[in-house]
Amino acid sequence: MLTPSLYSINPDRAKPWNDLPDLPIHPNLYRSIEVYEQLAWAKEALGRLQGRSVAIPNQGLLINSISLQEAKASSAIENIFTTDDELYQAFSEATIEQASESTKEVLRYREALWHGFEYLNRQPGFSTDYFVQVFQEIKQSSEGIRPPFSQVYIRQGGSGSNVGKPVYTPPGGAGILEAKLNNLVQFLNDDRAYPIDPLLKMAIGHYQFEAIHPFRDGNGRAGRVANIHLLTQKGLLDYPILYLSRYIVENKGDYYSTLAGVSQRGDWQSWLLYMLRAVTETAQLTYEKINRILAAQDAVLEEVATQKTIRRPDQLTQTIFTQPVTRVRHLTINKTYAENTARDYLNRLTELGILERKTVGGNHYYINRELYSILAE
Repeated sequence: MLTPSLYSINPDRAKPWNDLPDLPIHPNLYRSIEVYEQLAWAKEALGRLQGRSVAIPNQGLLINSISLQEAKASSAIENIFTTDDELYQAFSEATIEQASESTKEVLRYREALWHGFEYLNRQPGFSTDYFVQVFQEIKQSSEGIRPPFSQVYIRQGGSGSNVGKPVYTPPGGAGILEAKLNNLVQFLNDDRAYPIDPLLKMAIGHYQFEAIHPFRDGNGRAGRVANIHLLTQKGLLDYPILYLSRYIVENKGDYYSTLAGVSQRGDWQSWLLYMLRAVTETAQLTYEKINRILAAQDAVLEEVATQKTIRRPDQLTQTIFTQPVTRVRHLTINKTYAENTARDYLNRLTELGILERKTVGGNHYYINRELYSILAE
């Protein structure tokens, strides 16, 4: 492990860490054979995913299905759970008002993912306003950065004698959060002043955002949204489709322990290796899912095309692979088919065993079980 003397650690976990070091960190904290080897593997996996995604004609497949799974996994890290059935059914509706609160939170995360992506397409780079807007979308709140002397604490969870004790106290005080966010924004945006590989910049920036903890709640989800947006903003991905939170859910203990290791011991290497492994494994997972979905879509299209009375089988097939649950309106909203034709075609696909029809409250939902199972794995 590299010497922590290169990084000032948090001396008192129960007091605001107003001396949280500004970025950049000392280069010796990330220059190691282990970090650069894992960085190479992560970039290779990410490049393969990007190359596959740009060749897909139906981008809705990525925009809807993959981002829904990312939203579900990221919310699960914060102990916000919903079932796939409820999530996909709610997403298929024109409004989410009837959904459970947990499902609404997951869908808000997805909206924040796309709202932030569009924000960065309009603006030259990250800003404090970007973080505020992502947070407000996730929480459906008008709040901004927490007030100067409204202190929050990160407390010990689980069980045992230390439950409830502060394990970390983020900065607080007049102008401090704003100054530290400005420093973070400069670090993320200025590649000339801070010429660090984007994946390392993502990992370093994520730690810094979590350490600043600028909002009362929702910091983890806002920070994970920003991770993906940094990759799109730096040109490593065209769309925010990296399924990064899946790895964090499955390695949740290591996520929190390596974050704490930076604050408590200056152990940047373990944190960076953790995040690079997350990119490597989730890029490979997403790549494999996309290939399986495309193979399933081609097989279905081949079968649907044999039904000579079904017009535009390619559009029909693309629609049922854009999201796991299809409604009649998904085929009429863009005037692909008239309502009666759309209903007839979905029922025909049900008879062929391609879809499964489910009726809830008088409404018909057509479930693509093959897509559903691929996403769930």
